[in-house]
Amino acid sequence: MNPNKALWEKGDFARMAVTMRDSGAALAADLGVTEGMRVLDLGCGDGTTAVPEAQLGADVLGVDIAENLVAAGNARAQELGLDNLRFQEGDASHLDELDDASFDLVVSIFGAMFAPKPFDVAKEMVRVTKPGGRIVMGNWIPNDPTLVAQILTISASYSPPPPEGFVSPMTWGVEDNVVERFTAAGVPEENIAAERATYTFNYDGQPAGLVAEFENYYGPTMNAFEAAAADGRQDELRSELQALFEEQNQGNGTTSIPATFLRVTVRR
Repeated sequence: MNPNKALWEKGDFARMAVTMRDSGAALAADLGVTEGMRVLDLGCGDGTTAVPEAQLGADVLGVDIAENLVAAGNARAQELGLDNLRFQEGDASHLDELDDASFDLVVSIFGAMFAPKPFDVAKEMVRVTKPGGRIVMGNWIPNDPTLVAQILTISASYSPPPPEGFVSPMTWGVEDNVVERFTAAGVPEENIAAERATYTFNYDGQPAGLVAEFENYYGPTMNAFEAAAADGRQDELRSELQALFEEQNQGNGTTSIPATFLRVTVRR
């Protein structure tokens, strides 16, 4: 199996996505979505931004590499009565089933950044976007002091080194890399903009409970715990993550933790 597909079909990311709904809806509301707009939500999970985009009246296609998340997304769309939203399997590195210049807006919030071959990802996103359309990405930033970058840094310290040739998804959080990848896909540099923004994880419980969600349902953290367990260090990893979550929690009796990301806008 494709290793990236295996990673995101591991556990149940839909459990994690529940903590991301509020910020996903707020981000979607800020995208300038209008009724009838054709939107591709890439690496969409079960629809954290795709659902609110459809609720704003867009015709939305969600594409994700994980079969279980596609099924969960289609179930959500049906439950919510959104006949303008559908989900299908696909790989952001080669969107062969999608036609050129077929979307007004391509959105990928913490999705396409995890696909291999980043130059191919940029090329495909540009290819399927209509002239005059936009691409909006949300990418985690390497070495950032906020939550997600720190989770991934801590997890990596318990994990074996990546295979030769591996390109870290965190490289998408560096503006120079973003510019290099999209200019290689034919976009003028002046049409590429990036700014820092905040995404908040909200969990109705204590930080330790949210750590348990990451441990049991988030593929990258699950892999780190498996590697740590092989060395008898899983309790050490859990304690380190709990200390991080407690330090960064801004909730009062619940858990609310902001994380900084790079918001990229590309104009075709």
